[in-house]
Amino acid sequence: MEWKGMDVVEKPFNSIWGSLARPSWAVILLVLTVMGVSWLQMSTKTVSPIWVSSSNEESAFSIDPRRSCSGFFEMGPPRKVVMSIADFGGVGDGKTSNTDAFRRAVEHLKGFGDKGGSQLNVPEGKWVTGSFNITSNFTLFLEKGAVILGSQDPKEWPVIQPLPSYGRGRERLGGRHISLIHGDALTDVVITGQNGSIDGQGRMWWELWWNRTLEHTRGHLLELMNSHNILISNLTFLNSPFWTIHPIYCSNVVIKGVTILAPLHSPNTDGIDPDSSSQVCIEDCYIESGDDLVAVKSGWDQYGIAMARPSTNIIVRRVSGTTPTCSGVGIGSEMSGGISNVLVEDLHVRNSAAGVRVKTDKGRGGYITNVTITNLTMENVKIPIRFSRGSNDHPDEGWDPRALPLVKGIFFNNVVGVDIRQAPVLEALEGAPYEGICLTNICLDGIPPPATWQCEFVTGDAVGVSPMPCPQLHSNGSSTWCLPS
Repeated sequence: MEWKGMDVVEKPFNSIWGSLARPSWAVILLVLTVMGVSWLQMSTKTVSPIWVSSSNEESAFSIDPRRSCSGFFEMGPPRKVVMSIADFGGVGDGKTSNTDAFRRAVEHLKGFGDKGGSQLNVPEGKWVTGSFNITSNFTLFLEKGAVILGSQDPKEWPVIQPLPSYGRGRERLGGRHISLIHGDALTDVVITGQNGSIDGQGRMWWELWWNRTLEHTRGHLLELMNSHNILISNLTFLNSPFWTIHPIYCSNVVIKGVTILAPLHSPNTDGIDPDSSSQVCIEDCYIESGDDLVAVKSGWDQYGIAMARPSTNIIVRRVSGTTPTCSGVGIGSEMSGGISNVLVEDLHVRNSAAGVRVKTDKGRGGYITNVTITNLTMENVKIPIRFSRGSNDHPDEGWDPRALPLVKGIFFNNVVGVDIRQAPVLEALEGAPYEGICLTNICLDGIPPPATWQCEFVTGDAVGVSPMPCPQLHSNGSSTWCLPS
């Protein structure tokens, strides 16, 4: 495929950054100060995740924070067949339904999957459509000025089976509405363009949620299942009914240079949720939403435990945004299949409820191991670092209260915050303590006195952390395991 227009993402990204996410002079000064202290403390050491395992095995995944996502996605040759949605009777007038046109187009282009692949172009215009499935060896390309609009007819978002690692719809019993753009068991898929937009027009769905008249779980804007070698880039995603981009049971996924926008009060409009997936890289994205900007998940209680499909080898790099109700990056709370080997770096969160949050509960089981957060910058964030528990959120009565999560090896390094309103809250579960919590080179400014950390059932160490952390994090500076290497 051709990388047409790959430079146009710079303009919208930079303009949003300039108007909404530009750090204040106080942040810049504080960042420079902390970087200087860090340099003096660590000399020429570089930061890399530390593998933590109960069996002392070494990680099979070597994360180099200096590299890009280039190793995650394998680019093939240009597609042999390129057609336009207009070739299938599509009309981009913002009124005409193009559901049949998109479905016919994909069905036709599916025939070229083993003949060099295909590309479907969406020209400038507003293209209303219901849900449609895409295919393998396929590129969906939105030209400049192209907008795909989600249909306002719920019947054009059919109800499908629940995900096996959830056992039911996430919000309602039974099935769930399919995503606007959907794919299952695919390989070599590219969704890109010249910064075109995919707009779910989700208000209809949000109102069903607010009014408590929702019959089935809302659909995502884009969901790919059981798929491999995926690239999503250079697009704007707007107003998702539910989670925006949801790769589940996938591998080798790159999500790069996308903008995701939803009203800050919209319910559960997560930005990007890698779920029971591996080798996922999320880079250079700006997100505003009513929920987590990025949430790493792996199934829900007994269903996730039984399926045992972990999320592993995840990179989140150079992501910024705001969410007044949730966090910049969330780990869980649906983590029953396990989460390991996660690197979050160069994360900028502002005007948000939390910077980074680890969420578990009784009944979850599973594990969270080897998570590294480095170069985290926060402005006007309520709780900068939060470990939370006890949401009492379960799929049905079949969950096992004895299924407790294992959390071991959470590393925070080079964290700067201004206008922080509360000290970190690190609360784990009784009987399932969080172990190996490491915090180094952290400065949180603006917390009113007495600036007391809330810690329970956690153990670890802290070096160069202000304000002074809780006693459970010894903070004596004598432990070397916690220092970056």
